[in-house]
Amino acid sequence: MGGRAVTEIRTHGKHLFVAFEGDLTIHSHLRMTGSWTTYEPGRRWRRSPRRAWLILERGGHQVVEFDGPVLELLTDSRTRFDQRLAALGPDILADTFDAERFLARLRRDDPTRGFGDALLDQRNVAGIGNLWKSESCWDAALDPWRRVSEVSDAEALAVIDAVRPRMFESARTGRQIPTASARRVFRRHGEPCSRCGTTIRAGGQGDDNRTTFWCPGCQR
Repeated sequence: MGGRAVTEIRTHGKHLFVAFEGDLTIHSHLRMTGSWTTYEPGRRWRRSPRRAWLILERGGHQVVEFDGPVLELLTDSRTRFDQRLAALGPDILADTFDAERFLARLRRDDPTRGFGDALLDQRNVAGIGNLWKSESCWDAALDPWRRVSEVSDAEALAVIDAVRPRMFESARTGRQIPTASARRVFRRHGEPCSRCGTTIRAGGQGDDNRTTFWCPGCQR
């Protein structure tokens, strides 16, 4: 960036914005394949340099984005008025979650849509991915296959309240979930539910056929 200093780093859901002097901002979205990794001086990269899309250096440290499917340089003003970004729902990891906006977006969604699928729609709430979709519905004992119209406002907010602390901890530690044993249902299909003992199931959901994990015994 020609020696420009970083002035701000901010996020909205899964979108990362790194602002520099001169009204320039890098916009990144990792989707399913990308990653950001910080390397101390002399530390070997864990991926091939050919997979590096962007390298930021300061004080001998390197911050590398690998395999990022969305990486663009924008003016900072454009990031604040870009229609793609303006369409995003409230940020799940905002200091104060905008519950009213979330519920308004949810109620405008297809009422026949499965609630778990609706959670993945970044227009309803920004930041929840497939892992947290399954985990949050289990935490709130809500069946992710229930139609949006069948889920009350209180139940929808219970899912949000359940997942926010776990996602904040994940963001703090840099790990999705600390250990495999901490997962309630995600990738545990065929195992007994830790809450009721029923066998955990898995199935594709939504137009993208993303795998949902749930317990048919205690999620209703």
